[in-house]
Amino acid sequence: MNWPVIYPEIWLLLAACGVLLVDLYSDDAGRRPTFWASQIGIAVFVALQLSDYLAGTAAYGMGGMVVIDPMGRLLAAFGGLATMLTLAYARPTLAAREMLKGEFYTLALFSLLGISVMCSANNFLVVYLGLEVMSLSLYALGALRRDHAVSTEAAMKYFVLGALASGFLLYGLSMMYGATGTLEITKVFERIGANHDINQAVLVFAVVFIVAGLGFKLGAVPFHMWVPDVYQGVPTSVTLLIGGAPKFAAFAITIRLLVEGMLGLAVQWQQMLLVLAVASLAVGNLAAIAQTNLKRMLAYSTIAQTGFILLGLASGVVGTQTSAAGNAYSSAMFYVVSYVLTTLGTFGLIMYLSRQGFESEQIEDFAGLSRRSPWVAGVMSIFMFSLAGVPPFIGFFAKLAVLQAMIVTNQPLYIDLAVVAVLFSLVGAYYYLRVVKVMWFDEPNQASAIVRPQGVALLLALNGLAVLLLGPFSGGLLAMCRDAIVKALAS
Repeated sequence: MNWPVIYPEIWLLLAACGVLLVDLYSDDAGRRPTFWASQIGIAVFVALQLSDYLAGTAAYGMGGMVVIDPMGRLLAAFGGLATMLTLAYARPTLAAREMLKGEFYTLALFSLLGISVMCSANNFLVVYLGLEVMSLSLYALGALRRDHAVSTEAAMKYFVLGALASGFLLYGLSMMYGATGTLEITKVFERIGANHDINQAVLVFAVVFIVAGLGFKLGAVPFHMWVPDVYQGVPTSVTLLIGGAPKFAAFAITIRLLVEGMLGLAVQWQQMLLVLAVASLAVGNLAAIAQTNLKRMLAYSTIAQTGFILLGLASGVVGTQTSAAGNAYSSAMFYVVSYVLTTLGTFGLIMYLSRQGFESEQIEDFAGLSRRSPWVAGVMSIFMFSLAGVPPFIGFFAKLAVLQAMIVTNQPLYIDLAVVAVLFSLVGAYYYLRVVKVMWFDEPNQASAIVRPQGVALLLALNGLAVLLLGPFSGGLLAMCRDAIVKALAS
């Protein structure tokens, strides 16, 4: 057993148990020891992941069930940073609603553990183990506000539909195991490529179920039904835990299963991803226009953003040529990073403006915000412009990277789809810019001054600055993503 390959996961498990004990014996009503123990535990986890990433090598451990490569380590580190920022944004909001409990921090750490396990999985069972550790933690977090009917209903929907999607994925993986005779992802790739006696119908059915399960975790149409209800219904702090770091895990297992394991079936699953992508762009952007609740609008926005990620993932193989794979998959990874970075700030700002008895979830709640706090309105405008794909923000360069990956295929279908994606982005710009218009040009419906914790205000400002500066200077981040993807594919 090669234990060093899972040192970050072992540390995070011990840290989660330690946080549970710290909270048990702490009598601080503000949960300060619990909060700082969680942040320190995650910070050490991120440092361990980045240390392995900087080593730049790929290796297999635990009997081939785990793969250590730059892509998995980088995505897990990003997940840790996103979780740290989420906990910092959430703390004042949780305290104001009497939800500041140790369970929130412990479950957040276990969720991150599941994310890390998925990022380094090289075995179907390990993929499913990580998925369930993450999902069960998030289900419990969704139901944390037990006295709130809407929140409880959303948690139940998330649990029921999540269990259904996990069943789809598990059934697809079992069919793939039955067809190839192995649970190891790299051996699945070898046997699909070398064994021509495998029943192709079974392989196709397996891919259909696997793509359906992945589509749910990504929030793609037609597996998107849970996204608007859950984003709106659960507490905003939990919404950010669901919509932030888990995106890295969903991307990681998509690469592991479809690219590293089933690249020989790319003709089949790329067609499915293209259909899901166009449907997500259409439904997400058109449905978001009619929303008046900001969290629900951002949920449909997430569905539309997923469409771009899927377009990048579906552009890696052209015919039988894989020369563009590194460019396509790295553009999708870069898009995930830029989206999560912007989403963290957007929901963080919603929590920043909320207070006891007032959630600040309706778009009209932001009316005249520029007159009450110009800097808050400015930061929110940065996030909206980035999500809309307006230069020079990072969201623009993320969209540009995906479109470029599609166009360089020189295939008429992909070029046409790139045009469709741009047109739907123009539709999406409407509802993002509507929020900006409400903040800067509408009359304020509140007169109270915004008085909030300065630490959170500083984090929001830095978050907005990162979205702004990582746009024109995104070359380094994109190069990191490309290097991670290339090394993962080479391993």
